[in-house]
Amino acid sequence: MARLPGYLRALTALAGEGIASVSSEELALAAGVSSAMLRKDLSYLGSYGVRGVGYDVERLASEIAAALGLTQDWPVAIVGMGNLGRALAAYRGFAERGFRVIALLDHDERVVGEEIAGCPVRPMSDLPGLVERDGLAIGVIATASEGAQEACDELVAAGIRSVLNFAPVVLAVPDDVVVRKVDLSTELQILAFHGQRLAVAEAVAP
Repeated sequence: MARLPGYLRALTALAGEGIASVSSEELALAAGVSSAMLRKDLSYLGSYGVRGVGYDVERLASEIAAALGLTQDWPVAIVGMGNLGRALAAYRGFAERGFRVIALLDHDERVVGEEIAGCPVRPMSDLPGLVERDGLAIGVIATASEGAQEACDELVAAGIRSVLNFAPVVLAVPDDVVVRKVDLSTELQILAFHGQRLAVAEAVAP
């Protein structure tokens, strides 16, 4: 499942170039995986390429979008209007991929009422109404680490069961809540580790 968005992104790019069919080798290269892994993944969807022809780009993209639940819009709220929250609010990629940002939320009364990327910042007290009336389904936490758990608790209490967390902290949630964590500092640390290994290898190379 975690690789399907990469396949969909590659297929969308191919469709944008006017390409109607693609081989498993070409699609695997575009998605950054092996062709054997791609064929195995797609077989779970019941999708098999045609020998000598490959995969129909539009049909396969549609199948993957359906498997990911992207055949409908998903209402999203971003919590925390600091620098990261503002950047996420202005990110157009959400809407292009079926995620509609319907609310920007913050505890700070000095920020509430401000318009960011064409959307007014609302108080956290609006959460229950957003879930009940507007079908809010996904909460994005962009607060500082010290405010992340409180924000998550409020999202869960309002009925949100899917949370994307950008704060560098592990959140405690009920078993029926799914949290995906995006930790930019950890990713940079991993890159630093690999960079150091390469530097050492180059230094000892004859």
